Amino acid sequence: MENEGRNVGHFLELIRKSRRGKFKIYIGMSAGVGKTYRMLQEAHALLKNGVDVRIAYIETHGRAETEALLDGLPLIQRSSIFYKGKALEEMDLPAILNLHPELVIVDELAHTNAQGSRNEKRWQDVMDLLDAGISVISAVNIQHLESLNESVRRITGIDVGERIPDNVLAQADEVVNIDLTADELIARLKAGKIYKPDKVATALQNFFRSEHILQLRELALKEVAAQVERKVENEVMRPADFRQERFLACISSNESSARAVIRKTARLANYYNSKWFLLYVQTPAESPERIALDKQRHLINHFKMATELGAEIIQVQHKSIGKTILREAERLGISTVCIGKPHIGLLRIILSTNLFSSLLKKLAGNKIDLIILS
Repeated sequence: MENEGRNVGHFLELIRKSRRGKFKIYIGMSAGVGKTYRMLQEAHALLKNGVDVRIAYIETHGRAETEALLDGLPLIQRSSIFYKGKALEEMDLPAILNLHPELVIVDELAHTNAQGSRNEKRWQDVMDLLDAGISVISAVNIQHLESLNESVRRITGIDVGERIPDNVLAQADEVVNIDLTADELIARLKAGKIYKPDKVATALQNFFRSEHILQLRELALKEVAAQVERKVENEVMRPADFRQERFLACISSNESSARAVIRKTARLANYYNSKWFLLYVQTPAESPERIALDKQRHLINHFKMATELGAEIIQVQHKSIGKTILREAERLGISTVCIGKPHIGLLRIILSTNLFSSLLKKLAGNKIDLIILS
């Protein structure tokens, strides 16, 4: 409880220092670890400290312990949006901006808003609140992070549809991991503290398998550790010879490999708290009048994803991809070039393709690393 008091006090100090709202995120490995519960506990503590805190949106999922914490906390009523004959409840962004409380609690950061809302995603609502000078405490599960989408799919077999860009997490002033062991989480599930009894057996057979929980827990711990490291790098003096990492992701119009390169490069850039760029070299074979429509759509989606993950997009027309990569890497001061795994054996390419071999030598000569991503 003493640590919790210091935690609340530190965030309270941040709130009162800045005109832009301060942003705190509780992150966890899955539903049921206690993120919403901790947000409400902090709301009570801040209220006692004289902060004008309101509940902008909370989802208790019928959990009695969580619902009990709502008592005594000011609640901003949700808005109703009619879509396809149904009334859907959403966070009332205009009402919050009009009331302009000091701080709001916003649950389920990765939520997709109903059509007709001001923004498509709830994280975009949160950005509007922060820009208006309203501080926000929110929560999200690790599987909703965009760059981890493929890792989560490999672990759980589930393609998570609602995701947030990594740069949303990077903008948080504080990221707090709510951690439980796999045994503790499964015990909570079996005790009916996460889902209703009729859903427990299915959950145990699918998402809440021990091996899944362990791997998701590892992802959450690593992400929070990376956030702490970035904070240290930003706030501690760097040596004079410090080399700032800058990443260049090179993609083609190939759908599957490009998305993997984008996500993995974003992860690296996020880890090093560094700038990154996405390079697409448009060869004569993919000129606007020659490129297939499906490849055009893929490229547009690649550019959109990379932009959401914090990249600067560079599109160059040139017949030589290798020469363009080297030229742009030198121009941008790139430290690491990231490319996808070639369709044929890498060794065969190095042995038979002078251009690729030349590119490797030139990158090495310029002290630029090359990462070939699977």
